[in-house]
Amino acid sequence: MNRAVLALEDGTVFEGRSIGAPLERSGEVVFNTAMTGYQEIFTDPSYAGQIVILTNPQIGNYGTNVEDNEAAKAYIEGLVVREFSPVASNWRSDELAQAYLEKRDIPVVTEIDTRALVRHLRTRGVMRGVLSAVEAEAQKLVEKARRIPSMAGLDLASRVSTREPYEWTRAVDPCSPSELVSRAPEPRYHVVAYDYGIKHNILRRLAQVGCRTTVVPSLTSAEDVMALKPDGVFLSNGPGDPEPLQPQVANIRKLVGRVPIFGICLGHQLLGLAFGGKTYKLKFGHRGANHPVLNRTTQRVEITSHNHGFAVDRDSLNPADVELTHVNLNDETLEGFRHRRYPVFCVQYHPEAAPGPHDSHYLFDDFVKLMAEAAR
Repeated sequence: MNRAVLALEDGTVFEGRSIGAPLERSGEVVFNTAMTGYQEIFTDPSYAGQIVILTNPQIGNYGTNVEDNEAAKAYIEGLVVREFSPVASNWRSDELAQAYLEKRDIPVVTEIDTRALVRHLRTRGVMRGVLSAVEAEAQKLVEKARRIPSMAGLDLASRVSTREPYEWTRAVDPCSPSELVSRAPEPRYHVVAYDYGIKHNILRRLAQVGCRTTVVPSLTSAEDVMALKPDGVFLSNGPGDPEPLQPQVANIRKLVGRVPIFGICLGHQLLGLAFGGKTYKLKFGHRGANHPVLNRTTQRVEITSHNHGFAVDRDSLNPADVELTHVNLNDETLEGFRHRRYPVFCVQYHPEAAPGPHDSHYLFDDFVKLMAEAAR
């Protein structure tokens, strides 16, 4: 058996079997509780700098395919699972998940007690770790873990952002003939999307509601964005701590009131900072596909997909300027707000989530309505 070791900064060590790339990688060790969507997790830029534990006990059983990638590459540092299926059984699969990860130099440790590991992180909080298939001495790995930079204060969004602007017009494609996906309208609005780690399905969802999107680097100036004559500006998801992104926040402030703005995840956090709020690091974050969120405007509960380790302090926002619109029913953290005077709104969770849930697709329609009203 090829041995692999996961060592945490607090000295806890888990040993298992290596089935991915025979490498050593380090990062913040986090967990995701979703039952499906492992390929989307592999390729979500918001996981840059993180080793991901999947709590679903068997991973890889439906393989991978090109259409389900959320970005052009895999971003996770490593993967921790209970059991990895050696076969794939799905008509959409074109490559085994194990081969997919090996080709992308992602180490995987399997056959460990993921329940015990996740309970440890829930109790102690997420922490730095090293996943190694090459080093057998646990104490050396623990020492390496303690030297890894903390996620707090780390600007990762600038690292994963596109280097050059590009256009996106592809809408949502049905996964099967039985899936009901309405035909996307002809593009009516031009959206400029800041790429802090943007997912492909966000871009598909924008196209699905009639938007032509220009994706720009995270440090693009507000002046250059307005020169593109957008009907709206989108602020994307992304990895790392929002606090160091002060140039991005300054550009957002310059855009508020000039054009409708919609933010998701890190975009939500940056809007919170732009309006004078504060952010803080969660003990173990929200990562999964079944988080209940109350829409305080409609009084409806939405089941939502999450992937974030930081949150906006709801008490730091001025209630005269900002209306709190969404709240997490698990821990009452802030999940969304909108400005009372300007056409600006955002949510912490992922309404575009693939493979789902789909309760919050209406937010893209809301964005279109704001752009239509602004155009009158």
